[in-house]
Amino acid sequence: MTLFEPDRDARPAAEPLDAAAPLAARMRPRTLDEVVGQEHLLASGSPLRRLVEGDAPMSLILFGPPGTGKTTLALIVSSATNRRFEQLSALNAGVKDVREVIARAKAELTHNGRQTVLFIDEIHRFSKTQQDSLLSAVEARHVTLVAATTENPFFSIVAPLLSRSLLLTLQPLDDAAVGQLVDRALTDERGLNDAVRLDDDARAHLLRLSGGDARRALTAIEAAAGTVLAEGRSAIDLATLEQAVDSAAVRYDRDGDQHYDVISAFIKSIRGSDADAAVHYLARMLEAGEDPRFIARRLVVHASEDIGLADPTALLAATAAAQAVQLIGLPEARINLAQATIHLALAPKSNAVIRAIDAAQADVKAGLAGAVPPALRDSHYPGSAKLGAGARYVYPPDVPDGVVTQQYPPDELVARDYYEPAGRGNEKAVGERLTRLRAVIRGT
Repeated sequence: MTLFEPDRDARPAAEPLDAAAPLAARMRPRTLDEVVGQEHLLASGSPLRRLVEGDAPMSLILFGPPGTGKTTLALIVSSATNRRFEQLSALNAGVKDVREVIARAKAELTHNGRQTVLFIDEIHRFSKTQQDSLLSAVEARHVTLVAATTENPFFSIVAPLLSRSLLLTLQPLDDAAVGQLVDRALTDERGLNDAVRLDDDARAHLLRLSGGDARRALTAIEAAAGTVLAEGRSAIDLATLEQAVDSAAVRYDRDGDQHYDVISAFIKSIRGSDADAAVHYLARMLEAGEDPRFIARRLVVHASEDIGLADPTALLAATAAAQAVQLIGLPEARINLAQATIHLALAPKSNAVIRAIDAAQADVKAGLAGAVPPALRDSHYPGSAKLGAGARYVYPPDVPDGVVTQQYPPDELVARDYYEPAGRGNEKAVGERLTRLRAVIRGT
């Protein structure tokens, strides 16, 4: 849950907005009390509320995926106590621009006693030198820095700047919160003022496509409303909304049979090495608003369940995609998910890993869990030697090949084979090595 992020060139919320301004800008929350979501940031006594209501010149780092309200928060902070507002984008601003803003802020503070809020979007794109140029002004509180980043600030922002700022993490909106903002925009006099209504199926489709981004939803509503009003109608139906967002409604219920059918087809396409079909089902899930974390989890499981050591890099690729989803979110993370999907689809397949753990657990449940061989028992406590713990244990790294003949499993499981490589991909070489290792370890 979170705020929505307005247009970058929108004016502070305290200023009246032109009727021709975008709907997302007109409906931007003007105070913290108008904000929907982010309860963990907006609770009474929270640092953000104290900053806004108490006029504390505290700098902020806002970390969250695109469209989660970072600019909105900056505008609320600046307008709450009549601070000046300056905005830079790290995409095109340099050290010179930063210094000019700081100079103006110092002059305003010296002559008028007025604090300046400096909002820097995508600060992770600033170099270390550019970020360092902010330190003295933030330290001296010549500016209140509000910086936004979609990347992990502990990796993307220099430690001195991070330590001088309060880090706030924003989360995506859920469907209920987006729906509340959509409903408000339809009825509020700042918005569409009941000029149109939204059909239920169109509303459900809009919430799926918003992906937690209220600005995206409001932009689609505005475009659809323009079409409806121009045609003399009063209801936004599904067809009109589809045309407005240029995306067909995907027949997919995240809580129904389609959810299970599509994810099943996705995994089975990867298992069947059909990368094209797998990417198709991935696209269907993403367009329908499926939680990308759910998709990423399934990829991580599949990487070990159906590929395993046939391609040891499959698990690395899936795990990296899952981390990317957490780090940057949608829409960019769709690329990472697609890369992992294609990687896993093209990888050689083997279910040897899951068969090994299934067989081992079955034996344990059946009671085949005998005593640990004496040589392997812990020998670090007083009296262990009297019990024979660690006796005759041979340390493998001390021998030339690093492998010795020695009993590792309980007596009941000696020579029991759990892992049986499939002989495909990397497992062909793994199988050959495994055969040699078992022969030495078991003395056969």
